[in-house]
Order: sequence, then C-alpha cells, then structure tokens
Amino acid sequence: MKIAIVILNWNGKKLLEQFLPSVIKFSKYEGVEIYVADNASTDASVQFITENFPTVKIVQNKQNGGYAKGYNDALQHINAAVYALINSDIEVSENWLQPIISTFENEPKTAIIQPKILDFKNKTRFEYAGAGGGFIDAFGYPYCRGRLFDTIEKDTEQFNDTTEIFWASGACFFIRAKVFHELQGFDEDYFAHQEEIDLCWRAQNFNHTIKYVGTSTVFHVGGATLKEESPRKSFLNFRNSLFSLVKNIPTNKLIPVIFVRLILDGVAGVKFLLELRPIHTLAIIRAHFSFYHYLPKMLKKRKKSHQKNTYYKIKSIVWNYFIEGNKTFSDL
Repeated sequence: MKIAIVILNWNGKKLLEQFLPSVIKFSKYEGVEIYVADNASTDASVQFITENFPTVKIVQNKQNGGYAKGYNDALQHINAAVYALINSDIEVSENWLQPIISTFENEPKTAIIQPKILDFKNKTRFEYAGAGGGFIDAFGYPYCRGRLFDTIEKDTEQFNDTTEIFWASGACFFIRAKVFHELQGFDEDYFAHQEEIDLCWRAQNFNHTIKYVGTSTVFHVGGATLKEESPRKSFLNFRNSLFSLVKNIPTNKLIPVIFVRLILDGVAGVKFLLELRPIHTLAIIRAHFSFYHYLPKMLKKRKKSHQKNTYYKIKSIVWNYFIEGNKTFSDL
C-alpha cells in the first residue's frame, strides 16, 4: 500500500529539526514516502530540509492557507493510496504504521484512522487534541476518549483497542486518498481547527467508517501553532463547530439544535468573564458574528451532503461534565 506521510509546515524549522528524524527512522516501509507541505514559510524551513533530509520531498504552497487549504493544495500534487497527515510537532514511535496499514488492508469500508495520541511533554497521559479518539454530543461539542474538556486521563492501556469513533484528530490523520478527493478535501472556510471533524462527519454521511487504532502510538506537543489559551483558537473552535452543525445535522434538528447551541455558547462566554478572561468572551461574540456572515454559504454546502439522524452518543457533554460531574470517558 502506497502511503504518503505529509507534514504541514509553516515557519517550523525548529519543530522539523526535533521531530522529523523520528518520522524518518520509524517509517522505513516499502511504499512509504515522506513529504513536507510548506505553507509559504518565511524562515529557513525549506532550505533546512533540503540540506539535511534529502529523502524528504517538498511541496511548496504559494500562500499560508492554514491547515485546510494548506493540505488541499499540497495533496493535489501527491500520489498515494493513503495520506498520513501529521503535525510538525508529532513524534512517532516504533511500529506506528503497521497496525494502521493492516486495518486499511483488511477493512475496505474504513476510510479514516487515528492512532493513540499521548502528550509529548508527559508521555503517560493522553494529549488534548485527539487522545483515544473523538466524538461529539448533540450540540456539536467535541470530546475524546481520554479527554473531557480540560480533564485529561492517564494512559493505563484502557484504550489499546481498535474501535469505531466519530472523528479522528487532525494532529495525526490517516485517510484514503480516493475518499479525500471524492469529498473535495477539507472545507477551506474553516482555515484551521475542527475541519477534520467536518470531514469525518461528511465521510460518515457517505457510509465510510472512522476508526481508532490503539496499538499505534504517537506523541503530540500540542499548541505549537496556536496555544490552548489563544483567543484566536477559541474563535475558530466556536465558529467552526457551528459550521459543522449547519452542514451536517438532519433538517428536523437544525433550528432547535443551533438555537440551544448559541445559548450554551453564551453561557460559556459568561463563564470566561467570571474567570476574568474577557478576551475569550469577545472571541465567542466574534465567532457568532462570523457564523452569521457565513451562514448562507454553509446552507448551500449543506445541500451537497446527506445528513443522517444519528450522529451522537451523549446528548450533552456539557451537562454530563459540569452538572453530573462525569470527568472521565468511562463515567459516561
């Protein structure tokens, strides 16, 4: 199986210097090629790769279009059966590819796969962005096995399984090339954050399966491009999650779900104010206005998809976590 490992880079010379060697060392399989998709970096990233890693191929994008456009542009120039899209701050482990390759080969309906993602800074714990596989609740709030909001579990091999999930983390995201192009890739209006959730949702609307393979492990630094506390990240997460709801939930649920969701976002904004983080409250307000601006466009995109009635297992992760006090995935 021909696999292209594609690392999106923007001014990440230091990250490439630190993490690219592990990718090269543990990815020496027949049919596997490593690419760096450079998003118009202004540092010496491209020169550094050329001089130090001659086996790594480079695709240079003309502009920094973020995660979504960056990968959409680069993958037009890469021929493979499977794309392995990994962040530049990912360290891979020995034998990380084989379990995933085997799953693709044995399960034709499986279109997208995520490995176990642990925290590079604390390798006994799951990492925020993906952990043991992602899900969403009825109102579009994402959560993971191993991570509910800011509560992150220790890895005790409780998620060393292979199981179906709702979304795979964009930090380490395997997808069949045919499916990626049939779905027209990531939605570029997202720029960054949650475009992988939207793509996974659209894939499932067309009867593809998303899997988590816990016998493959990678380690993620997290927040290397946008820190967790960044108001820009809050803006993108709140807005893009609303985009995904409009595009993908069933028609009979569209208005009530969006209405409740906007109220819940307002509650989150008040919570940020009480925590003396008004800049994040402002980010939510900006996210809502941006959402209203894009709403007609998202409704047009909705017509191209095939919404399904069942898309969640937990009605409200907010209620479960903050009211009922369920802090781990097993509590749900």
